[in-house]
Amino acid sequence: MKIAISGLGRMGGQIARKLHYGGHEVIAHNRSPEKVDEAKEYGAVPAYTEKEVVKAFGEEKVVLWLMLPADVIDDKLDEWLKILPPSSIVIDGGNSDYRGDKARWERASARDVSLVDIGTSGGVWGLENGFAMMVGGEKPSYDSITPVLDTLAKPSGAHQHFGEAGTGHFVKMVHNAIEYGMMQSLAEGYRVLREGPYPEIDLAAAGDVWQKSSVVTSWLNDLTRQALHENPDMNDISGVVAESGEARWTLETAKELGIPMPAIQAAFDVRLASQNGKTDYSTKLLAAMRAKFGGHDINGNQ
Repeated sequence: MKIAISGLGRMGGQIARKLHYGGHEVIAHNRSPEKVDEAKEYGAVPAYTEKEVVKAFGEEKVVLWLMLPADVIDDKLDEWLKILPPSSIVIDGGNSDYRGDKARWERASARDVSLVDIGTSGGVWGLENGFAMMVGGEKPSYDSITPVLDTLAKPSGAHQHFGEAGTGHFVKMVHNAIEYGMMQSLAEGYRVLREGPYPEIDLAAAGDVWQKSSVVTSWLNDLTRQALHENPDMNDISGVVAESGEARWTLETAKELGIPMPAIQAAFDVRLASQNGKTDYSTKLLAAMRAKFGGHDINGNQ
């Protein structure tokens, strides 16, 4: 299947590479040409401008995957809508706010373009392990891009259509909020082990045992124990932990619905406090986790 990927950052670059290796014809586009040059090296079709992307499809239907930050998606989508031919499919695969998806879908529909929102999880490990993709938008468009999603899910990922525009990003948003709470619990638990009455306890060894069929066995715990083996004292980590926005949006939505979220609120508040200098061993461990699964800056940058 022919598909263009615009936005070749940490995850977008892996998506493009995985699709190319999976036998799809990938057109690679990025704001900075260096990323396009990298994609060209492994065999993707380079496109240095938006018009080159459209031209590369010839008479075929344009399928465009946008992997862009939430704060630029509206402007960039509108730019693309000016040049995309009718019947194109645009995939918003970034962490966009679901509350803006309906308006984006309406603007696309007015141009006879189908907009699909895909919440994409898998971090920097998606190339190897597969991505988990939560999809919203028109079902026929989802069905038409299924070959792409099947490839991206291999070997152990998955994809599912959840309904109308916005549902994919909504499910992914809640997923990320849950992630905050899980990470916080692990970080706090390891801190108690470290600062408790038995200073000789090996935290990494505890994580090794927990990862063997215990109730807290998880990918997050696996990454945490790896970080502890590599850097048990969390040296050279500031403990400042960024927040991407999705837990904030989840909390706002929950408040509107009258749903208490004490665990996720507490985890979110810890991240905000870390940005104001309130750091400790647990926030350092949070930063190490984020670096492990998402390739995020170890000292609090996005």
